[in-house]
Amino acid sequence: MTDPHPGAGASRRRHPLPEPSHVAPGQTLQWLAAGWRMFTARPGVWMIQTVILIVILSALGFVPFLGWAVAPLAFPVLVAGMLAGAQAVDRGQPLRIDHLFDGLRRHAGNLLMIGAFHLFGALLAALIAAAVGGSAALTGMLVGAFAGMGLAAGGMMLAVVVFTVLWVLLVMALWFAPALVMLQDVSPLDAMKLSAQACLSNLLTFVILGVILYVLTWVAMLPAGLGMLILVPVLTGALYAAWQDTFVKRPALPPPAPIPAPDHTPAPDPDHES
Repeated sequence: MTDPHPGAGASRRRHPLPEPSHVAPGQTLQWLAAGWRMFTARPGVWMIQTVILIVILSALGFVPFLGWAVAPLAFPVLVAGMLAGAQAVDRGQPLRIDHLFDGLRRHAGNLLMIGAFHLFGALLAALIAAAVGGSAALTGMLVGAFAGMGLAAGGMMLAVVVFTVLWVLLVMALWFAPALVMLQDVSPLDAMKLSAQACLSNLLTFVILGVILYVLTWVAMLPAGLGMLILVPVLTGALYAAWQDTFVKRPALPPPAPIPAPDHTPAPDPDHES
């Protein structure tokens, strides 16, 4: 008896998780160059997608009482859609505006779960930092005088450091997660673990990339923020290229064909044959 849903069993099978590979720091420039090439291939469509993304996130941010929570939930879904567009461009397929919503169509639940971890992680980092700073400030008030002021100020600085460290770890866990869920069908928790593992094992590479993106973001914001219409697509292409180099195994080159040994058999003498 044949299976009435022949694809169902295949979709339920667990695929082996991809393993992050080593990437050299110099590859960051190659990723940005790849992102620029993807942008220049279809700049109009990319910019329209970026405008829609910004409008959606801004509108969600104005939702009464829940805007601060809804926008982080939706962000991975929209990022995954842009990555689907980058994959289409990489495969020589046309880029469509509605690629932006492919994440909603294909992996909405898993991508929203990543957004929930994003929101929960940011709140947890803020609470831990506030607890550290608040306890130091309270201790300073109890001590009083200049010693107490110094203790409170030091505690606030420590709170900033704690929040920064936790936020960086959260960003590492989120960096590749939408790509792994969208393009390799990895579960949300596994995607965040693999993303953090990839960033930590290639720490220098991603620190350099983070510094470059920080500078580019400030440059893009100078002309009334219009540079973001270019930076967001370029960053999408760079993220896609980084995901490829880090998680997609390249086919191994075939071994070179063996060189045949020289034939030392003497050629037949035509006079002797005659």
